[in-house]
Amino acid sequence: MSNYKFKTTNIRGKQYVEVNERIKFFRQEEQYKNWSLITEFTMLDSEQCVCKASIVDASNRIISTGHAHEVQGSSNINKTSYVENCETSAIGRALAMLGIGIDTSIASANEVSDAIAKQDTPKEATVAEEANIMDKAVAYLKSQTDKKKAFESITSKYGEQLTEKQKAGLSKFVR
Repeated sequence: MSNYKFKTTNIRGKQYVEVNERIKFFRQEEQYKNWSLITEFTMLDSEQCVCKASIVDASNRIISTGHAHEVQGSSNINKTSYVENCETSAIGRALAMLGIGIDTSIASANEVSDAIAKQDTPKEATVAEEANIMDKAVAYLKSQTDKKKAFESITSKYGEQLTEKQKAGLSKFVR
């Protein structure tokens, strides 16, 4: 392997190689001459996609693969480009599985920054999840003798996911 110096991105004190750097290395190295990057979408609809990327050598043997999954609208970039983002991530993972740009991590800078953004974004409960939480909360309150303690337990565990109206409704069980 050459002495290629990958450009990295510092994310929370750790260096990550970006996918474009992995692709540049793969395309310029003599050892990968006549090799191919092939992508296919194993699932693609208006809400989400799964992409499989394969690295194929000159003899047409699959040497490595990488997969990625993206949900439309799950991040700013995925509002308009979830398919492209998915393909890029799958390619980055396939190149990582080949050993390109993995001195510190298989994950690319793009993957890590996306994952951090998702962790830092508060999860919005769906209507079904909210109903399920309310059903469980009501059942729990009804089953407990110390209703005040049960209510405090529910609000400490699910307080951020409950609306003020829901909390008021649950407080009616605490008399």
